[in-house]
Amino acid sequence: MHVSQCRRLRLVTGSPHSAQAVGSLGRASTVGVRHLRVAYGRGREALRGVAHSGDGSNAGTIRRFRCSLADRLRGDTPVLASTAEDVVDGLDLSGKHVIVTGGASGIGLETARALANAGAEVTLAVRNLDSGEKAAADIGATSVRVRRLDLADRASIGEFVVKWTEPLHVLVDNAGIMALPELQRTPEGFEMQFATNFLGHFALTIGLRDSLIAANRARIVSVSSSANMIAPVLFDDLHFNFIPYAPFVAYGQSKTAAVLLAVKATRRWAMDGIFANALNRGAIATNLQRYTGGLQTPLERRKSPQQGAATSVLLAASPLLDGIGGRYFEDCQEARTVARRPTDFGGGVAPYALDAGNAARLWDVALDLLS
Repeated sequence: MHVSQCRRLRLVTGSPHSAQAVGSLGRASTVGVRHLRVAYGRGREALRGVAHSGDGSNAGTIRRFRCSLADRLRGDTPVLASTAEDVVDGLDLSGKHVIVTGGASGIGLETARALANAGAEVTLAVRNLDSGEKAAADIGATSVRVRRLDLADRASIGEFVVKWTEPLHVLVDNAGIMALPELQRTPEGFEMQFATNFLGHFALTIGLRDSLIAANRARIVSVSSSANMIAPVLFDDLHFNFIPYAPFVAYGQSKTAAVLLAVKATRRWAMDGIFANALNRGAIATNLQRYTGGLQTPLERRKSPQQGAATSVLLAASPLLDGIGGRYFEDCQEARTVARRPTDFGGGVAPYALDAGNAARLWDVALDLLS
């Protein structure tokens, strides 16, 4: 049996550490108690969210999202999580401009498909234009277009930014590479996973800031990974000039950086109406695992690309996330902060990935690297 509706999403209290990560919550922190309702899922059941007033300094005002995904086991048959299409069912995104990096395959493709099917104007920002055009044809919506973007090439990023002239309602920083077996560097000498997964997205995001402001209440969705629990940002040796290169340590560093991008972007830009959140997509068999020998995750914890895109689409489109930023989600809910890395493929986020001091330091380092 496949029960895929994301039936309930609600806000409850969280932890003091989350308060530090969130910072300013914009409208959600000033208007008092709000009740938001929206129909989701095949049954179009009403979802309700409640946000308490506060400035982010009181632990009792922090919100946590929880979604009853019905992703349990019944006998030997896994009941899978919600899909991206379930999340946008009942939503009208007409008039919204969206960029999805890496939108030609995997969860990027399914994220783009769901948002386009809900009416958004979606741009696939891809390195290979032929693959992007095939993906756009597969989606089949006239509102999808393709533009070239190589996140490891600063000139490509600059050209993309200059050519973007519309307001930007949603930026999905989705593209990535994983566990390159040998140390590779950009022409500037940057380690390739850090350069692609974080630094390229950072340059794109700050380059598009004016377009995000013009959209009035824009969102940034930063795709991270459970690998954030493998490594913090190695500030003293970002590019493995001294530390022996390890594929998953480099990947983990880049995905921790992706979370810190969401934390600091929200703190810096909330007053401009821009809010950013990060997420773990889950275990999905895609091109990302080309160097890893395939998924090691138990079968019952794996997702399809359509299910893996659900949390990305939730952060991009759900009215319940209006005015919420600086957080890390998985399986359509805010993830718990853990004291140590799980050994059972469990979820969570490391405290250093949400630390405001780390986020500020990384922002400044990134600006220096791009100067």
